[in-house]
Amino acid sequence: MVVSEAVGRALASEGVRVVFGLIGSGNLAVTNALRDAGARFVAARHETGAVCMADGYARVSGEVGCASVHQGPGLTNAITGLTEAAKSRTPVVLVAADTPASALRSNFKIDQGRLVESVGAVAERVHGADTAVADAVRAVRRARVERRAVVLMLALDVQAMETDGGAAAAALEVASPRPDDAAVARIAEALADARRPAIIAGRGAVLAGAGSALRRLGELTGAVLATSAVANGLFAGDPSDVGIAGGFATPSATRLLRDADVVLAVGASLNAWTTRHGTMFGPDAKVIQVDVDAEAIGAHRPVDLGAIGDARLTAEALVAALDRSRADAGRSGRIAAGRWRDEPYEETTAADVLDPRTLSIALDDLLPIERTVVVDSGHFMGWPSMYLRVPDAAGFVFPQAFQCVGLALGNAIGAAVARPDRLTVAALGDGGALLSLPELETLGRLGLPILVIVYNDAAYGAEVHHFRPMGHVVDIAQFPDTDFAALARAAGCEGITARRIADLEPLRAWLERRDGPMVLDAKVDPDICADWLEEAFRGH
Repeated sequence: MVVSEAVGRALASEGVRVVFGLIGSGNLAVTNALRDAGARFVAARHETGAVCMADGYARVSGEVGCASVHQGPGLTNAITGLTEAAKSRTPVVLVAADTPASALRSNFKIDQGRLVESVGAVAERVHGADTAVADAVRAVRRARVERRAVVLMLALDVQAMETDGGAAAAALEVASPRPDDAAVARIAEALADARRPAIIAGRGAVLAGAGSALRRLGELTGAVLATSAVANGLFAGDPSDVGIAGGFATPSATRLLRDADVVLAVGASLNAWTTRHGTMFGPDAKVIQVDVDAEAIGAHRPVDLGAIGDARLTAEALVAALDRSRADAGRSGRIAAGRWRDEPYEETTAADVLDPRTLSIALDDLLPIERTVVVDSGHFMGWPSMYLRVPDAAGFVFPQAFQCVGLALGNAIGAAVARPDRLTVAALGDGGALLSLPELETLGRLGLPILVIVYNDAAYGAEVHHFRPMGHVVDIAQFPDTDFAALARAAGCEGITARRIADLEPLRAWLERRDGPMVLDAKVDPDICADWLEEAFRGH
């Protein structure tokens, strides 16, 4: 067999079950080999869309995501999605063809290794016929164990070499880092002495499977439970769950977190978003941070105590060190009543547009709770994040590590492939929907039962709300209204337009059958500025 076939077989043998991609001459053979070995191929219309699909698939399924692209421009087109996956530490393998080292004058020739490393991804390569299988297996195992985005490059001349397949080294059992006993004792002591503790879990806790242990730790200490935005849903249903910490926090959660005397952050980056630009905790709160990455501890703000360790193992060790329960029933009642939908707001009176908060509450009531909510970047993103409930951490996909508009539709397609048993809900702004328009055709072609909600204010809302109060002219960030329902129908999806809550009624019939994708073009009031965005502006 040739190397391209051996590599495809090796990737499938390492557990790659789905590969998303856009086919060119450089990656057709290896992608066919992957499909022949049992992997499902899902064709995208843009390379960044393919990587975003692999990213969303990995986040929801817990498996390594895989995408395949052509050399040169195929890889450069994929870079934005790759950057998001790299910054989010999503385990993804991007199989990329490459030009032969001898092809000095090829139009496709670029330094692919330096390019992918510049955005934080790992550059791996199939070096030759004798090492082809081992090289492919190493790429998958690095993605899985290190939770990294890995690019496996296959030069065309190497792909065509004859090989007997070779053998990969036996997989090494890599133990998760256990916390130091002394550090566990110090953290347990701080929690035992705390009168109003709080636990904030991040994506590291999700990836480590720490949810159950952290819930138990909350029971033993009486702590309120919160998450970073990307870990939303980890504590869903727990009576002590206050939701997302930071800019999306409810007023009730903000009060409880600011009142905490000890804050334990587990697998969570204490960045400006999670700490609401440093205002989320009181000035006298003792802040403790646990992370597998030593460099992450104290990276964004000083902490009083840090510990290196796997989130689940650390939480289990703390549970073993504590054996008391003192949950505050009164506080639990305040938590239960502290949802965003229960907070009063002055609804817009503008004609022919929806208040995005009212829209989000109505959708939350209408949609089944067994859902996967995928949220794009943009001014609108707080409303679906705050008002649409999710059943668990796998039910929320938040590709915001690069803060790039236009990635979520690809993530939603990958999420729907991973969890067809759940309704996938993609929340986009009009800017992000237009940036990801190629994948609307993918959605229609695949016929996936995804609901796409476009919060359509006919503008780049963040820029409008940021600069208009300063006296800047913002017409270059505003546009004529786009008819997304018509675009949806042209791409093979259903489409409806909503200017009032009664216009959502056709969704009920669609939810009964879910026989294809639906795009909801929700015309929202462009003059409503999101609370979280006002907070962010004050933070800057």
